[in-house]
Amino acid sequence: MGDGGPVRISVAEMKSYYLYSEWCSWLLSVAEDEIMHQDIIPLCAADIQDQLKKRFAYLSGGRGQDGSPVITFPDYPAFSEIPDKEFQNVMTYLTGIPSLQDAGIGFILVIDRRRDKWTSVKASVLRIAASFPANLQLVLVLRPTGFFQRTLSDIAFKFNRDDFKMKVPVIMLSSVPDLHGYIDKSQLTEDLGGTLDYCHSRWLCQRTAIESFALMVKQTAQMLQSFGTELAETELPNDVQSTSSVLCAHTQKKDKAKEDLRLALKEGHSILESLREPQAEGPEPGVNQDQLDNQATVQRLLDQLNETEAAFDEFWAKHQQKLEQCLQLRHFEQGFREVKAVLDTVSQKIATFTDIGNSLAHVEHLLRDLASFEERSSVAVERARALSLDGEQLIENKHYAVDCIRPKCEELRHLCDQFSAEIARRRGLLSKSLELHRRLETSMKWCDEGIYLLASQPVDKCQSQDGAEAALQEIEKFLETGAENKIQELSAIYKEYDSILNQDLMEHVRKVFQKQASMEEVFHRRQASLKKLAARQTRPVQPVAPRPEALAKSPCPSPGVRRGSENSSSEGALRRGPYRRAKSEMSDSRQSRSSAGEEEESLAVLRRHVMSELLDTERAYVEELLCVLEGYAAEMDNPLMAHLLSTGLHNKKDVLFGNMEEIYHFHNRIFLRELENYTDCPELVGRCFLERMEDFQIYEKYCQNKPRSESLWRQCSDCAFFQECQRKLDHKLSLDSYLLKPVQRITKYQLLLKEMLKYSKNCEGAEDLQEALSSILGILKAVNDSMHLIAITGYDGNLGDLGKLLMQGSFSVWTDHKRGHTKVKELARFKPMQRHLFLHEKAVLFCKKREENGEGYEKAPSYSYKQSLNMAAVGITENVKGDAKKFEIWYNAREEVYIVQAPTQEIKAAWVNEIRKVLTSQLQACREASQHRALEQSHSLPLPAPTSTSPSRGNSRNIKKLEERKTDPLSLEGYGSSAPMSKPPEKGKGWSKTSHSLEAPEDDGGWSSAEEQINSSDTEEDSGVGPKKLVPGKYTVVADHEKGGPDALVVRSGDVVDLVQEGDEGLWYVRDPTTGKEGWVPASSLSVHLGQSGSAQCLSSSESSPGSAVLSNSSSCSEGGQAPFTLQA
Repeated sequence: MGDGGPVRISVAEMKSYYLYSEWCSWLLSVAEDEIMHQDIIPLCAADIQDQLKKRFAYLSGGRGQDGSPVITFPDYPAFSEIPDKEFQNVMTYLTGIPSLQDAGIGFILVIDRRRDKWTSVKASVLRIAASFPANLQLVLVLRPTGFFQRTLSDIAFKFNRDDFKMKVPVIMLSSVPDLHGYIDKSQLTEDLGGTLDYCHSRWLCQRTAIESFALMVKQTAQMLQSFGTELAETELPNDVQSTSSVLCAHTQKKDKAKEDLRLALKEGHSILESLREPQAEGPEPGVNQDQLDNQATVQRLLDQLNETEAAFDEFWAKHQQKLEQCLQLRHFEQGFREVKAVLDTVSQKIATFTDIGNSLAHVEHLLRDLASFEERSSVAVERARALSLDGEQLIENKHYAVDCIRPKCEELRHLCDQFSAEIARRRGLLSKSLELHRRLETSMKWCDEGIYLLASQPVDKCQSQDGAEAALQEIEKFLETGAENKIQELSAIYKEYDSILNQDLMEHVRKVFQKQASMEEVFHRRQASLKKLAARQTRPVQPVAPRPEALAKSPCPSPGVRRGSENSSSEGALRRGPYRRAKSEMSDSRQSRSSAGEEEESLAVLRRHVMSELLDTERAYVEELLCVLEGYAAEMDNPLMAHLLSTGLHNKKDVLFGNMEEIYHFHNRIFLRELENYTDCPELVGRCFLERMEDFQIYEKYCQNKPRSESLWRQCSDCAFFQECQRKLDHKLSLDSYLLKPVQRITKYQLLLKEMLKYSKNCEGAEDLQEALSSILGILKAVNDSMHLIAITGYDGNLGDLGKLLMQGSFSVWTDHKRGHTKVKELARFKPMQRHLFLHEKAVLFCKKREENGEGYEKAPSYSYKQSLNMAAVGITENVKGDAKKFEIWYNAREEVYIVQAPTQEIKAAWVNEIRKVLTSQLQACREASQHRALEQSHSLPLPAPTSTSPSRGNSRNIKKLEERKTDPLSLEGYGSSAPMSKPPEKGKGWSKTSHSLEAPEDDGGWSSAEEQINSSDTEEDSGVGPKKLVPGKYTVVADHEKGGPDALVVRSGDVVDLVQEGDEGLWYVRDPTTGKEGWVPASSLSVHLGQSGSAQCLSSSESSPGSAVLSNSSSCSEGGQAPFTLQA
């Protein structure tokens, strides 16, 4: 039978069905024939119960001498009034009760008319003779007992004998004893002088019960016959659900049939007991033949019911077995389809495990993935094996569908064996790959240790014989360890690992072998050099013994001898001098070149080591991200793991993992591959970072989501889902440690870039490395600032409209508003407000910092927005009397004044410089807009560029780029700038400009970009802006400048230089007073040098005519002039 075909009735079940059907038919015939013998319409006692109750005729159960049934017609005065229909029904019913055999002998009629008249006797006999439906054997009439009536009857009977001509004789009896001569007293009831026990009501009840039982048996037989036919003709469905429904329905019908059988048997036994009650009472009362026949009939019905029930049980057992086996088959087939689909998916998945790994960590990760995959797949494999065993068990139990089950069991075993073999093969390949990568890793580690050994040997100490010998011993000792660490033969490696070698891995092996060979070559060269140094002998000095007398006279030689010796030595020196100097210079040059070469080689080794660390950690980082995404994030969508998820984690995958998948794809598909391109030129890796700097902005989104992720993790960290995933991944650390990896990674880059820059200062890519480092630090600052920015609450507008966030930090703030409520003005000076300031390009925000209770990121503060100032109307005063850490931010020409106290002077200087830049850029934009309007109005050619030092369009890009490279590094954890800030300039050093702050006090310096349009005088507009006057003086270098053109001056941070003149492109010409050298340096790298005076310099101006230089302690500036800015290195 094919898979899913219809289930047909078996041969054994067919035989059982036919036997059962025969029993049902027999039972039905017994119910119909044994109880009711009427051929046409059988009558039941219940149908004519009222007519039988009249008792004008009854069947007492007595028998004649030949066994003829006796029907008695007792004295019934209203006999003539009985309707013919009722009379006919009673006669038909009574004659139908005896068996066919007894009825065939003929009936004996006893007509009792002892109390009646002759006319009634005659009418009764004639009526009975005319309508009796059965055979008659004898008619016995008890004539009236009165003398007149008896005499009349004798005479009338003789004269009317012809009227009584019947097929049977009619005998007139004068008395009861005459009746006993024809029928035995035991067969007559008491009213006829007999001893037969007869109760008409009891007889009527028994007949009713027997007939009701017979009808019940008949209905039961019909039901069983119909049910058996239904079962035999049923074709079972092909699916589990429908088969289960059919089995359930048939079982319910079976139970109902069994219940009907039970009730019928119970009823039959009850009737049989009632029929046997007279026998149980004692032997004296006689039992007539009809009672015995009734008992026999009921007993036959009961026996037939029992036999039919047994046949039904046997038939049902076979049918039920067929149903259950069919259901087992459907379950097996459904399980087979499901397991087969899963195993096919597993086979497709394992076919994708073709990667053999490109590093030791990668191979270990692949092995863990394979083990995890095997563990996940083991459920399906074990289910397949269990299903195969179930099928074998069905075959052993002689299932009817053996030919369908056996092939499926064999296929399941084949698939499981195939899966196990493929897993073993993949594990073998990965184990081989792991072994090879361990050997390669060991070789690379040995090479790195050798390179570090060479780099750690000081060249100056190796110049001596002892130092050279010690270094030589270190090298020889290290080379002895190569036997167990290095790769011996490349061809042997290729042959041994031929099964796993692909093009990339062969290239990797070749590079490792090449690196090993190169390292050994370097060692042999160093070894040869050290051997020469160790073998070189110092020329011995032959001692000349002095004359004894000379020694005795004086411990010192005589002047003549000394002079002669000096002359002689000087002459020799003159002769040998040029040669020795040349030889010494050549030796020094060779040693210098040798030393420089070895130093550069050591730096190259260190660069390669940093690059190796960058690549290894990058690969490990990518693998960790993949592990988290596959082992945790993907499992949250796995239906098999859904029961382990708590309700708080439903639809929260994006909250928990943020954009980690986006980060993974960027590093795996793009950044890691591009980094690998710089393996042989690590000093140029800065370009890779610069090209992908915009892509690193994705970390800002991840860090902004981190507080939500951390909060969700704390709520659900005890979830069984995370524990199960951690167990499968075999992680020692929980998920939260891996969710911190992206934050740790973005901060790791700047450390690696610093290391690379440290060993690449004189290389081609040093400038790119410096720019990449500054950019990464800028991203860290932006990430840190954004995490503070998202904590601002209560701001109605869009923070994005305020421009880029430049700085943020906490300060003490006093208010001193000249206009406003007096109460505010008086009270604000005493107690400062603690405010967190956010400096944007277009506004500065004042917020109140609120510390939150909690753990982790929930402990991060929030900021309640208080007010904001538009930068277009803001001015600053750099110095406030009494405190060097204070400065003023004022608004609308000092209508509102905010005295701000920074935690340190460095932080104050950083904020003042940043605000200056914002105001200067706004001022420049205003100037360019004014010039553009003037050009449009005059319709003339463009005016020549002014000679002031304001940033022009030509050099603004260079200045901007230089400023971006010097961005202040800020960590993710705090506000602050780590580099030292520039100090305020010395008194008397500054630019002279016209004052526009009419209300500013003389001791306060101001700076505002808005005052050009607000407070400018007509005189200034007419006179224009004069050329910027250089202020000679000393300046402090705040950033190293080592590389440039031929006229560039190399300076270090902290050097003091003298300003000579200003050049183009943001360069100043300065003189180093210590060396006397002169050259160009970037103006952004200089800060005014502090003198003896303790006062701080500001941009100064007075009310004098434009262009005049009036130096003051503090001042304000609104146009054109720009002091040297201090950019943090």
